[in-house]
Amino acid sequence: MSEDQVVERIKSVLAEAEPYVVGHGGHIGFVDWEPATGRVLVSLAGACEHCSLSSITLKFGLEEALKKDLPQVREVVAV
Repeated sequence: MSEDQVVERIKSVLAEAEPYVVGHGGHIGFVDWEPATGRVLVSLAGACEHCSLSSITLKFGLEEALKKDLPQVREVVAV
């Protein structure tokens, strides 16, 4: 899979999660993909920005979903 295809799949997974996040007053946006480290960088906005549960959403929601589809992903990090 090319790096462009990885980025498109990452964006697709984030788009699938967007209705849930928006429903809670937040937004998670794609910032960057770091192939060398396997890190996906995302931005948090709205209610997600200061939510104490956002780290759980990132680790056990988005990160797990991304790892399931893309073994190249090792971590999701909010920046």
